[in-house]
Parts: sequence; C-alpha cells; structure tokens
Amino acid sequence: MNSEGLWSALREALRNKASEAMWAAGLSSLRLVDYSNGVLTISLPNQIQLIRVQQKYLPFITAEAQLISGQPTVISLVVSAESAVSTPTVDVAEVAPVEETGQETSPVVTSASDRPLRLNKNMTFDSFVEGPSNRLARAAAIAAAETPGRAYNPLMMYGNSGLGKTHLLHAIGNYIQENYPYRKVLYVSTETFLNDFIRAIQTRTQLALHERYREIDVLLIDDIQFMEQRGETFHEEIFHTYNTLHSEGKQIVLTSDRSPKDLGGLQDRFRSRLLQGLVTEIDRPDLETRIAILMAKAEREQLDLPSDIAEWIAHRVRDNIRELEGSITMLRAHAALRQEPVSLELAKAHLTNLGHEQVVLKPEVIIDTVSAFYGLKPDDVRGGKRLRPMVHARHVAMFLIRNLLHDYSYPMIARMFDNRNHTTVISAVEKVNQQLATNPELLAQINELKRKLWANTRTVEK
Repeated sequence: MNSEGLWSALREALRNKASEAMWAAGLSSLRLVDYSNGVLTISLPNQIQLIRVQQKYLPFITAEAQLISGQPTVISLVVSAESAVSTPTVDVAEVAPVEETGQETSPVVTSASDRPLRLNKNMTFDSFVEGPSNRLARAAAIAAAETPGRAYNPLMMYGNSGLGKTHLLHAIGNYIQENYPYRKVLYVSTETFLNDFIRAIQTRTQLALHERYREIDVLLIDDIQFMEQRGETFHEEIFHTYNTLHSEGKQIVLTSDRSPKDLGGLQDRFRSRLLQGLVTEIDRPDLETRIAILMAKAEREQLDLPSDIAEWIAHRVRDNIRELEGSITMLRAHAALRQEPVSLELAKAHLTNLGHEQVVLKPEVIIDTVSAFYGLKPDDVRGGKRLRPMVHARHVAMFLIRNLLHDYSYPMIARMFDNRNHTTVISAVEKVNQQLATNPELLAQINELKRKLWANTRTVEK
C-alpha cells in the first residue's frame, strides 16, 4: 500500500471511530508527511497539539495504522513548519492587528449556550474506575459537581498523563449538565483558551472575549502546564478571568501534569489562588485497579477478556490508563482481522509495543546513543562547545529526551546539559520539530535513533 492510500484509509478510520471530542481535540489536524520502512510520519500544527496527540491518542492511531497496513507500524509525530510559524508564542505586542474594514467584526468566542460543550458523553463518574490512587480526586470531583462553586473552589487535579484527569473534568461537566441544565458549562483546553485570546486581539474583540468567558457558571480548564511558556499578557487574562469567576461563586476546575508549586512559569499570585482551593494528585493505579480498568473497557467493547490476559497486560502497562484501554482496542482488532479467538498467545504475539512506560530508557542512554551516532563524546554533547556538529547533536538529544521521556520537564533537561537555561531547551526542541517537516535527512536520523533506542532497551515482564 502506498503512502497516500494508507493515509486516506487511516484518516477515514480515525474519523469514523473517534468521538467528536477526540476528532476536534487533535485528530482532525493530523497531516501526512512520509511513510517508508514501516515508519508513518505525521505532522501537527503546533507543539501543544503534538504533545496532546502523543500522550492521549498515539495507541489508538498506531492500532488503526497497523490494522490497515497489515504490518508493524511506528508513528512519528512532528510539528509542520508552515503551521509552526503561524502558531502564536509571543506576547500581545508582537501580534499584528487585522486591517480595518469598516465592518463590525463578530465576537470570536460564542457563549456557552451557543457553542459545542466539547464534552465527551462517555466520560462520566459511572465509567470512571475508582482505586486507591484516584479515590480522593474522584470524591472531590463529585462534590464539586454536586454543589458547584461551594464544595471545592477552585479544584485542581494533577498527575502524569493518561491517569484520568481529563475523564474527571468531562464527568464534572456531564453531571452538571444533566442535573443543573440552567448552568453554563465550558470545557476548554489551555490551547483553545490561548487561540481564542490571540484571535480576539487580532480581531479587536477582547471585550467580547471577556464577557463570553466570564458569563460561564462552570469553567473546566485542561492542561494548564502549557500556560508556563506564554506571554505575560496571556497570564494577566487568565488571572483576571479566574478572579471574576471565583468572586461570583462560579466553579473552576483545572488539571495539570504537576502541582501548582512546581509550575514555575505561572504568576505567583495565580499560583497562590490555586493553592487556596483543593489540590489533589492522581497517582498511577495499582495492579487491581489496572485489571478492573481493562475488564471495564472490555465489557464496553463487548470483548470476552480472560483474566490471564488482563493480568498479563496490567503487569506490562503500569502508568497510563489510555494505553491500558488502547490495548483492548488493539487486541479486538487483531482478533477480528485474523478471525481468531482472544487468547494469551494472540496478545503476546501482537501487543509487542505495550509497556513503553516501563522500558528501561533513561536520559543518559539517549545522550550516549546520540553521541555514538554522530561520532562524538557524551561530554561534548552535554557541554557548551559551539561547534556545529556538537550543537546539532545536542539539539537532537534534547528533542529525543523531551519526545520520548514525558516525565522530564524543560528545566530538568536543561540541568543535564551543563545547567543551561530551560529556554535553550525549548528553543532546541522547537527548532528540531520545525526542521523535521522540511529536512528528510534529519527525519531519517531521528527515526533511526528512535529505532536504536527501542531496540537496545528491554521491557521487564512479571
């Protein structure tokens, strides 16, 4: 199958099988870059969407791609150069105003009653599998939904990607819509809030933006860690929107991959407001909870899942509920494709990519592999020498650490490279992302390095 045929079939499959929320949240913006040697390279318009797709939808995309191609397929995500150039990462002063037309411009943000809620109706409290790792967060979310603006306000839930934070946000929104239909609920990602904000500046409709957002009764904001890299004016807008809603007793719920104390890029006054409410962590689920999640997903998929298969998968995937649930989708697809019953042998033969969270892959391994690939010493890649080959290898190493190891923040990566400023790492990662869309040689290098890294690591099974 050629690349265009595969891509056309994959797009159609994703559109038909994904929910409206998944399609709108990132899948609709996927674009084909290249397909060769079992590697499907897909571009996204900006780094935020790349991270979201990578963390939330990659198992789903991989399963569909392998089902269509009939062979193991690696998905490589990059930021497209054209879209990346237009992605606003600057402060308001750097945004060019639109040309005067003499016509009245319509407000960029419609009211909550006029716009889609962006809520996934399948994400409810009933479909959320409770365990010791998420019990407090679920209880707090239920309390906030039952008495909006009174129980815990603000409520902030944090934890690694794929542990159920977004599910609880949608569950809150769905519960309130069902039980308090007169209340205006809005679920929004930080990226969407930013895009609304930038567009309002470009169209000079800031006042309409303020009014529309501040008439919301329940505001649910996902992934606020992405606020860290934004300009001061954006932080001001977030802060004043928060203050207005909170002072009027409106419910605010936020999620992040880290505690407010660890979000160094937030304004101190905004961080202190968040800490005044309830901040609760969602940790990785224990074995029993992981098995319960698998069985619940299998029941929804109408798949008869033997307990030995559920236990085998649960031992391999420990840190990511999305990957757990994605394994059931992949298993069902392989069984249907081969017209075989679900068995442990089938799972072991075809779920070979599970458990990347447990792969023994560390930053030092990535730096050593990159250094050897380019014929350099690891100390030169880590150090401050500005010779072009060293700078190139250094940028690639930073990119791979950020791309493959989601638990490492920009400041953490910066400390590995001669204690640089974290903005240097951000710049390096964005530069590599942009070059990948137009530089096939670099793309081949990155894919080869990824193959080497995964080939030289082992997944520990119990």
